[in-house]
Amino acid sequence: MGRMPVSHIRLITSGKGGAGKSTVSVYLGGALVRRGKRVLLVEMDAGLRSLDIMLGANESAVFDLADVLDGRTDPLRASVECAWQPGLWLLPAAADAAFLPKAEALRRFFRETEKVYDYFLIDTPAGLGNGFEVSAAAADSAIVVATPDPVSVRDAAKTAGLLFERGLADTKLIVNRLPEKPSQMLVPDLDAVIDEVGAQLIGVIPEDKELMQASAGGGPLSPDSLAVWEFEGIAARMEGCYVPLAIR
Repeated sequence: MGRMPVSHIRLITSGKGGAGKSTVSVYLGGALVRRGKRVLLVEMDAGLRSLDIMLGANESAVFDLADVLDGRTDPLRASVECAWQPGLWLLPAAADAAFLPKAEALRRFFRETEKVYDYFLIDTPAGLGNGFEVSAAAADSAIVVATPDPVSVRDAAKTAGLLFERGLADTKLIVNRLPEKPSQMLVPDLDAVIDEVGAQLIGVIPEDKELMQASAGGGPLSPDSLAVWEFEGIAARMEGCYVPLAIR
């Protein structure tokens, strides 16, 4: 009998913070679940967890990544389910800010649970420190999130270059918070972002006040949200489907 298919382990990062990678992790994870996939968000920002609030699961988060990797509990017991999107699960970041998993321990965790989930989405900490390095060593693909401004684009380009150097050839780009009017962008155009980052574009999330409010308070997007259709499109593209970009 053949080996079961390996789950997709995708790192979601932005280099410097503020580009919206955690928001992308949550709502992209929800879109994948609505396509029938089993998804676990793995939060790596030790000491500064936030995904439990975004998923409306902060009161049920008892254990964390450190408890699992150190053998104090099993992964299924430690994971908490999203309150507004059944089927989307979270393994919260370690409460101890000093905790840093070893890459081999993280890879072993993925091997041991790959039959439970179709996708692991690793929400990396801000910056390019040890948390980023460990995540990159455990992942098999990546998404770099950037906003259309010079600082974010430069940081995304540096991040993408490091991911390519570490063997993550399947590194894609999401441009987040695209303004309604091109004149509001701080870079020449969308092509300039793609060219500088050097990664294939997989999605463009429009600027959307509802998305900001939903992610801050922990809740779903309405069906007529500006962003919801593009998250659905990104999930479909990850599955190999052709879906046009929602660029106005």
